[in-house]
Amino acid sequence: MRLRVRLLGLLGITSVLLAGCGIRSTEVPTDFGAAPTRVGCSLSGSDEVEARAGGEFAVQVYLVCTSQLVTVDRTVTVDRSQGTDRVVIAQQLLEQLAKRPPAEERQAGYSTDVRSGTRVTGPQKDDPADALRLNTPPDDLSPYALAQIVCTFANSQVTAEDGEHVVLGGPGDDPLRDYECSDAVKARPGLIPAPAETVG
Repeated sequence: MRLRVRLLGLLGITSVLLAGCGIRSTEVPTDFGAAPTRVGCSLSGSDEVEARAGGEFAVQVYLVCTSQLVTVDRTVTVDRSQGTDRVVIAQQLLEQLAKRPPAEERQAGYSTDVRSGTRVTGPQKDDPADALRLNTPPDDLSPYALAQIVCTFANSQVTAEDGEHVVLGGPGDDPLRDYECSDAVKARPGLIPAPAETVG
């Protein structure tokens, strides 16, 4: 009997101590965000296409790093006889996007979803003058690839004017859309599609 009383007393004291520690049980899962990463993805500062000697241009393209879009610097060579035609520059940007990132970038977590063979042409008859058409309908691209292309084109002062929008379509009579490279798209390109409005 005395042992039973002592056990009951100990249980009571333990309950009081546990209740006073300030920890309450919960059935609601707590989200503390993504796990920390050792990959340091940082945005570059310039969005200009800078002319260099010998027909070279310093450009920026968007790659995928830790599930977000990050600009990296590239150099493209354009025949001087072609000038800085926006379609020529757009194709060069696409080719840079389709290239496998260098070893140091891959080790840091950079990748691309744009496939080789992706090409771009200028506006067709009755298209707006600023339209660009891909050889693949934008709807057929992966969310990451479309976001990379939209943001890379929008970021270039040659292929876009305001740094945020680009008019894109696919081949033939594929509808044209005005795509926006928003901050949300850059942060979560795989989950948030680039906002787009159909161009009449």
